[in-house]
Amino acid sequence: MITLPHRKLARTLAARLERHFDTQVRSRFFRGLEFATPEGDPGWFGPGSAVWYVHSHTPLLSFGLACAAFLEGLDPSIYWMGVQHSRLTARGSDGKPTGEIDPEGAAVRFGHSLSFFIGTAYGSTATAERLARTVRAMHHTVKGTRPDGLPYDADDPQWLRWNYATVVWGLATAHERYHPRPLRGKDLDRYYGEFVRVGHALGGTDLPTTKAETLGCLKEALPRLAVTPGHAARTGPNLRDTSTTLLTGPFMDWAIRDTLPDWAARMVMHRPPNPVEREARRAALRLLFNGAQSLIGPIKEFRQAQARVAGGTTGAPTAPAYKPGTDPARTRDEAEAMA
Repeated sequence: MITLPHRKLARTLAARLERHFDTQVRSRFFRGLEFATPEGDPGWFGPGSAVWYVHSHTPLLSFGLACAAFLEGLDPSIYWMGVQHSRLTARGSDGKPTGEIDPEGAAVRFGHSLSFFIGTAYGSTATAERLARTVRAMHHTVKGTRPDGLPYDADDPQWLRWNYATVVWGLATAHERYHPRPLRGKDLDRYYGEFVRVGHALGGTDLPTTKAETLGCLKEALPRLAVTPGHAARTGPNLRDTSTTLLTGPFMDWAIRDTLPDWAARMVMHRPPNPVEREARRAALRLLFNGAQSLIGPIKEFRQAQARVAGGTTGAPTAPAYKPGTDPARTRDEAEAMA
């Protein structure tokens, strides 16, 4: 039984978390996104969709994005795209990448990612289109050459397919592993099938639409994958370093690597503990993720979307309008100004 003082403490913590999200994420990365109107607009997915259900658990959405980013980074081209084009990598006084993670850059990347996957799920049709247009504009500028002389291009169909597969896999796997009432089997495949709209909106083609297809797509890329410098630096001993917090330290690093497909886990030399200890760790994570969700509840954007369609929808969810090759050419500065 929850006592009155405990309820007050829970309400206080929830209010503080909401204020933190509002000042650190919503005010910076949700500007101009519309969730409350127009009335009846289902957006890209609408009520009753698997995407609305999966993305409504904000802690697991965040964790799934972290899992996706870890797996994605096994592609050397993606690693060097990040080093040479992203704020994620710190730079020295000479402007050259140092190889270290820039905390502010990491926060910006996470904020934009979260707003994108919340906005495309729950935002109005116009909001979803705007977000996709912005991400495509950024991708169009990411072209270059790796240190080994191989070129990369963020518009390459092979890269788009790999990138899409890592994201949908990460989000679905986090949900399936830790949600208190996860979708499974055909219901989970419905999520994979719905989410493909996001991949198409970013220019992807020949995208996987089921869990089995996605796992196959990921493993097909194995010949061109590698343990990049970033992953080598991040793959340390499990649970031995206590100098960082639960959310950023070795325990969460272990949690991310624990979700990897077997072949990817072997690449980063991830060795699971015995089954009893592994399940104890997973149980602790379930308590953490679901306790956080119970505390904060559905975020404001989800509640606004529910209210927007409470009286019914004006029609079926709309497919993304983008036709590959139709975006205007933009500079990096112009693309960043769209965010």
